[in-house]
Amino acid sequence: MAQPDTKKIFFENLSGAGKAIAVLTSGGDAQGMNAAVRAVVRMGLYVGAKVYFIREGYQGMVDGGENIKEATWESVSSMLQVGGTVIGSARCKEFRTHEGRLKAALNLVTLGITNLCVIGGDGSLTGANLFREEWSGLLTELVEQGSIEPQSVQTYSALHIVGMVGSIDNDFCGTDMTIGTDSALHRIIEVVDAIMTTAQSHQRTFVLEVMGRHCGYLALVSALACGADWVLIPEMPPDDGWEEKMCEKLSANRAGMKRLNIIIVAEGAIDRNNKLITTDSIKDLVVRCLGFDTRVTILGHVQRGGTPSAFDRILASRMGVEAVLALLETTANTPACVVSLCGNQSVRLPLMECVQMTQEVQKAMDEKRFEEAVKLRGRSFENNLKTYKLLAHRKPESELPQSNFNVAVLNVGAPAAGMNAAVRSAVRVGITEGHKMFAVSDGFEGFYKGQIKEIKWADVGGWTGQGGSLLGTKRTLPAKHVGKIAEQMRMHNINALLVIGGFEALESLLQLYEARAAYEEFCIPMCMLPATISNNVPGTDLSIGADTALNAIVETCDRIKQSASGTKRRVFIIETMGGYCGYLATVAGLAAGADAAYIYEEPFDIRDLQANVEHLTEKMKTSIQRGLVLRNENCNDNYTTDFIYQLYTEEGKGVFDCRKNVLGHMQQGGAPSPFDRNFGTKISAKAMQWVTKKLRETFRQGRVFANTDDTCCLLGMRRRALVFQPVLQLKEDTDFVHRIPKEQWWLKLRPLMKILAKYKTSYDVSDSGQLEHVVHNRPKDTDASVAM
Repeated sequence: MAQPDTKKIFFENLSGAGKAIAVLTSGGDAQGMNAAVRAVVRMGLYVGAKVYFIREGYQGMVDGGENIKEATWESVSSMLQVGGTVIGSARCKEFRTHEGRLKAALNLVTLGITNLCVIGGDGSLTGANLFREEWSGLLTELVEQGSIEPQSVQTYSALHIVGMVGSIDNDFCGTDMTIGTDSALHRIIEVVDAIMTTAQSHQRTFVLEVMGRHCGYLALVSALACGADWVLIPEMPPDDGWEEKMCEKLSANRAGMKRLNIIIVAEGAIDRNNKLITTDSIKDLVVRCLGFDTRVTILGHVQRGGTPSAFDRILASRMGVEAVLALLETTANTPACVVSLCGNQSVRLPLMECVQMTQEVQKAMDEKRFEEAVKLRGRSFENNLKTYKLLAHRKPESELPQSNFNVAVLNVGAPAAGMNAAVRSAVRVGITEGHKMFAVSDGFEGFYKGQIKEIKWADVGGWTGQGGSLLGTKRTLPAKHVGKIAEQMRMHNINALLVIGGFEALESLLQLYEARAAYEEFCIPMCMLPATISNNVPGTDLSIGADTALNAIVETCDRIKQSASGTKRRVFIIETMGGYCGYLATVAGLAAGADAAYIYEEPFDIRDLQANVEHLTEKMKTSIQRGLVLRNENCNDNYTTDFIYQLYTEEGKGVFDCRKNVLGHMQQGGAPSPFDRNFGTKISAKAMQWVTKKLRETFRQGRVFANTDDTCCLLGMRRRALVFQPVLQLKEDTDFVHRIPKEQWWLKLRPLMKILAKYKTSYDVSDSGQLEHVVHNRPKDTDASVAM
């Protein structure tokens, strides 16, 4: 059984005693900013520092007074699920002047603040860096004016800055995702899914404008997530004559029995002559050339609003804690840094290097160096664009390579949101590579029964937004039916297999690998994509479907907690799925602000339960009105959900009452989240390209023969990279009894959850981000962007 990493570094080594940290949000608001503020405040207090809110961004810093207020633990309660920023954000002209910054310096020195955590876009972070560079000069000037004592210059000699990027546009170079982007994608996809139903009813074309004046990330990723017919972004304007090509595409889709068209336009979309492309001009074009009933929808500030997604809460919480660690470790010579995300890993990057690269993108666009602008956006953006082009625009039959290979795709195990997006991607990439694609219904049960049929490009249209598994899926393993499966493979001349599923899919591939000795039909390239809400597959940090399940849990927890508002103090006990894997309970606990999360991987006894009850009782006696406790379904045979509910009810008498809720299969249902749609789409495309490569490598004397370990792989995300790993090697990393990996990265998040719930614990900082330099092109296989 996997245990939490024992290599702990205690906070005595990173004390914040005597330090004062101020946190502010500046520029445009973004969902998740409150989670970042909460994490900075609570982590700062945890390490012994004084923490201050600066209300209304830089304007509050300049005005001082009540705008700079000391924060308490309770002052950030109940803000995790709130959108926007509760401490306010404002653009400040005065801070851009020397006099304004002089006032701000006086206000900070008066309170002894020399550590700033700035949450905002590149403009806000650039302003913070200028302030830092001028700091000693500003203090000298204040001494000359008689505003501060001379010794203050020595006492507060350096201003330390750490930035977190809060921007829905995801327009900041150096990070895979900025705080707020995932939530904005949720808003867009909710609208697109709703529009698609009415568009289909009336056979309409819809032109949707999304935010992104200088960056097309939201438009591009939402187009990828909903399978839009056309997308227009500022980084890659369409070639001359695009109007005719777009109309041909829309017309061809209608001729192929598609009842609707979706065109997504970034608000800053331009043509090759830097002329703005507006939604109205596109509508007029479609009506004039095709006569289609066309409507325009401008999403506007809807994209900024609403509750933050689970991803944004977790990202912001991790980044907030990382920002405090960075401030504790900083010295007078440390450059201002921005806390960033690369793959699934926290990194620290020099702030001005990121700002300069972000400005380079705009410069490249202004100078019409569009290919370079796309590259400067980063590998993730570039791959999103390539994948969209691959899946949205079908090449004529005459231009397709003729491979004469047959590839079968099937789903195995329990359904997971995002499976359909992965199948669609596999089918379309496979056809583009020249293969004939076959769909197997109902997993290996359908395989041995012969439920196999060819699947064409148009057959998977509209699949990205569908939940569950349209191919059908069963938990049946192939071992008992290998003979019949081999016969079906021979009949249909299957040359490669793509298996999409959870732990059963891994077991299936291991069984097929072992069957190679008896059946040559299995000596073919085989690849598995992890798809399970439990996220319990070894060889990958994340699985398709887990993000959708997390969002379902977190949304339900929000509603359950809200149901107790205005009532007496109440604690909710929530049971989550996951088998023996505690991923859902732990990460949902972090995202929903849980007080405890009981999981199998971290054994607990009655003393731990008692300590948790006492801890919650103490919090309830102050100002906390609602408590939340999550329990993984298989965390303990004896300490059941009923037992924990009864224990809390009995021990909390007179202080709080209790309610319980078993979430059940609602965690498996629903439309896939933007993350799962794009993660499934991208890794499936990558898997099919690997399959093509292996087919070519193993084709000898008129047939495919692949019997090496590296031809039977799982494609997973490991920290910063997407990696193909032989399933045979993964056997050693797996606890087959409990169906979990022996090592699980997310266990390192548990101390973070406990710290933010006011428990005294140790925190492993050996894995915290180190200061790195921004690189223009990361290694080829590092497109592991956690969010898309």
